[in-house]
Amino acid sequence: MKNLKKEEGVVKQLLDLAGNYKYFAISSWVLATISAIVALMPYYFIWRIIKEIVEVKPDFSQAVNIKSNGWWAVGCATLAMVIYIAGLMCSHVAAFRIQSNMRIKMLEHVMKLPLGYIEQEGSGKIRKTISESSASTETFVAHNLPDKAVSYATPIGLIFMMLYFDWRIGLLCLLPALFAFLCMGGMMGQKMQDSMREYQNALGEMTSEAVEYVRGIPVVKTFGQTVFSFKRFKAAIDKYEKWTIAYTVSFTMPMVGFVTFANSIFAAIVICAYIFGGSSVSDTVLFNILFYIIITPVLTITLMKIAYAGESEMIVKDALDRMHGLMNVAPLSEATSPKNPKDSSIDFVNVSFSYDEAKKNAIDGINLSINPGEHIAFVGPSGGGKTTLASLVARFWDVDSGSISIGGVNVKDIASAELMKKVSYVFQDSKLLKTSILENVRMGNPNASDEEVMKALKDAQCMDIIEKLLDGVNTVIGAEGTYVSGGEAQRLSIARAFLKNSAILILDEATAFADPDNEEKVQQAFANLSKDKTVIMIAHRLSTVTSADKICVLDNGQITEQGTHDELIKADGTYNHMWHEYNKSIKWKVGKVS
Repeated sequence: MKNLKKEEGVVKQLLDLAGNYKYFAISSWVLATISAIVALMPYYFIWRIIKEIVEVKPDFSQAVNIKSNGWWAVGCATLAMVIYIAGLMCSHVAAFRIQSNMRIKMLEHVMKLPLGYIEQEGSGKIRKTISESSASTETFVAHNLPDKAVSYATPIGLIFMMLYFDWRIGLLCLLPALFAFLCMGGMMGQKMQDSMREYQNALGEMTSEAVEYVRGIPVVKTFGQTVFSFKRFKAAIDKYEKWTIAYTVSFTMPMVGFVTFANSIFAAIVICAYIFGGSSVSDTVLFNILFYIIITPVLTITLMKIAYAGESEMIVKDALDRMHGLMNVAPLSEATSPKNPKDSSIDFVNVSFSYDEAKKNAIDGINLSINPGEHIAFVGPSGGGKTTLASLVARFWDVDSGSISIGGVNVKDIASAELMKKVSYVFQDSKLLKTSILENVRMGNPNASDEEVMKALKDAQCMDIIEKLLDGVNTVIGAEGTYVSGGEAQRLSIARAFLKNSAILILDEATAFADPDNEEKVQQAFANLSKDKTVIMIAHRLSTVTSADKICVLDNGQITEQGTHDELIKADGTYNHMWHEYNKSIKWKVGKVS
């Protein structure tokens, strides 16, 4: 499957995504075209039945061809249906393959993207792009494209038949169709494409904010707030409402014109009867008018199909554009000649980094050396760059300037798989999948035995969690209302890190969601996990970093202070102030009301 080009047409891109299955799509169009032509034949045979009845009245016994013409009509209708179903079977095979290839292509690309990008964009937005962009192509390829082939073939056959019987009546009947096409052109084009893109953006924004609102419902209910407390959600709803109303109003007149002309072909037939019939209608004119009465509803239906096919194509184009937006995000570069670190030391040399569209550097000229087995703590005010600096070690992002080395090797020169083995990252918000505890922990080392997983759980102080669950380690998280607390999820995440057994451990606010009962066990699990490892701790609870070999205070992307706890306490700096404020906060108690 070759790389797609955004400037290529929608159908060309979809065929490229289908690979060898594109021949199923092409076959579906051919079969749909044949079925469209065959489907017009029953109307001819029905007309012949009516013509014969009118000609022989009142002696209907002379109508000897009614039965044969009826069977011909039924046979052609059946044949058209069978051919069309065969075409749909081919189109569905192609549609499912395109949808599958799109998801595989995007997922393979996402696996190569920096983890920082995925965290920044949010899994929900990326999932929506992968899932909905691919899903929107299924209906278009499976149904709309064959219908589009029908909508092209049917008018050609109709025009031929309408002009064959009486070209004058045929031309007059085609005039409303021509005006309907002109009205349709007013709705399509670049304006419609821009509107469709704005619609998808507004809908995506509202959906994203709705998810955040639902997650915050406990806070809303606890404090008696309303939807208006979530201003972004309310603003997204208002924006969507305003846009949809304006969009609908702008297309009111073209749509009214299109529907009116598409359904006014009967009026043209009445005019033809008046003009060409005069005071007495000849049999020939009568038969021709009867034929047009029978056949013209097909033209109205075809016009509607063309209109909806055009709208579906714009939806698919927007979906492909979103796919290209994801695919254009540059993946992490892989080392051409990978090297292996000699130990677990970490060196930051004049490291600077800024996020996209940021006005200033998140990390600005950091120089720091961490020895193998040394425990370092990053502390400081929010937004100081603690998490960013630690994430650069694991290549969640690549530095803008300077270098980060592990064991004397630039992280860019270490194979990504090897780097992931070398570094374990324990997030403050632990991610557990909807599978058993055993398999959740085994993700740290897919080749680990059950005994090794159980040892990791024991070392991570997780046995009390296992013992209270009905199915023990085989309990599926999220099934039948089975969930664990934030602190318990953190300990299971630590067990995963135990099983991975990396030489470098990064703990990002790892006790943030631990309640007092869990915090002691989490701390003990960290103590067990940190033995003989190079550790970077990020913490706001300063009591968790007092035993660190070195504490680095980060503010505005720079290290403003560094030293042991005792050394920094003696200095009159940011850490000293943070330590005293921290102690005040943990000693604070609610006084009695007199």
